[in-house]
Formats: sequence, C-alpha cells, structure tokens
Amino acid sequence: MDIVALTAAVAFMVPMCFSPGPNNLLCAAHGSKHGFRNTIPLTLGMVTGWSTLGIGVGMASTAIEKNEEIFTLLSWIGALYIAYLAYKMANAKLVDLDSKETESITSLKYTEQPLGFNTGVVLQIVNGKAWIHFLVLMTTFGATFGHGFLSKVTLVGLNGVFGYCAVLTWTASGVTLSKIFSTPKQAHILNIGLAFTLLTVAIWIIIPH
Repeated sequence: MDIVALTAAVAFMVPMCFSPGPNNLLCAAHGSKHGFRNTIPLTLGMVTGWSTLGIGVGMASTAIEKNEEIFTLLSWIGALYIAYLAYKMANAKLVDLDSKETESITSLKYTEQPLGFNTGVVLQIVNGKAWIHFLVLMTTFGATFGHGFLSKVTLVGLNGVFGYCAVLTWTASGVTLSKIFSTPKQAHILNIGLAFTLLTVAIWIIIPH
C-alpha cells in the first residue's frame, strides 16, 4: 500500500466529508428539530446509501483502470476539479440554515415526524456532491489499496468512517455548528484551511510519482 497516496486520499476525504453539503446541512437542521437520537436512523440511511453509491462507482472505475489513457485523463480532470473546489471553498458564502439558499436542502426539517433510514438512503440518489465525490475519489485514489473490487470496497469503507463522523458531528452540533460557520472570522479560517488541504491534494495528483 502506498502510504503517501493513502495520506492524500484522507486529505481529500476529510474536507469533502466535513464541509457543508446536503447531508450535513439536513442533519444539522434535523438534529436541532428532533434531537440527536431521533436523527440516528437518518444518518445510518445516509451512510448506507452513500457507501452503496461509492461501491457502484468503484465497480465502474475498475473497468476504466484498464485503459491507461482514459484513466490518466480522468485523474487530471479530478485534480482540476479538486483545485476548483479549493477555490470555491476559500470563497464560500457563510452557512446559514435559515437562508433561502439552503431552504430547499433543509426543507424537511419542519416535518412533524423524524426522518428515517429509508429517507437517508434515497436522498443519496439526488445528492450531487456524493456523485462527484466518489467519481473523483475512485478515478484518482481507487488504487490506493491495490487494484480490483476489494480495494474499492476498502476505500469506500474508509470514506464511510469519515462520512459518518461528519454527519454525526453536524447532528450533534445542530444549529450551533451552523452559527459557528456563520461567524465571519471563524468561517473564513475554516474555509481557507479546508481549501488549502484540497489544493495540496490537487498538486500531488499532477506531480509525477
């Protein structure tokens, strides 16, 4: 196993998992409305759907790995996309769960009954961030644990650990976390730190090894 590649993969996964997105924002809103315990089924559904999606993308990427030219091209596209994410993250707007921009993501927070496991699974189908996340992860770091289907499953499992820690963190913090992100100085420092991590990963990808 390439330890350097593993470190780069983790450096990609952590900012992507913990940065604001549909899952994290919904968990924060749902946690503030229904509490931590009642949000657990939703988070379990999310990580199940998220990981299933990742395995599916991983299976497709196994075929892509056999074509070196396409794989190299996708790696460069992945690096450019990660650099773009770093730029967007460094200039991101502050998170506000009560804003109209996030209202569509968190609209379910006003439901009387807590959302369950099945909802968490189904939501991943329309989670654009999840699709892009795994496309970049598999085409860029898919061979971190070796080649073949088992290596992809291992990578998805590692990603699932960070992803689940992220949704639990946002759930536990609820609206409080969104207020931290909404504090200009703290939000700016956090965004710059996450952006720098992603930019470092993008540079690592395009440097010959």
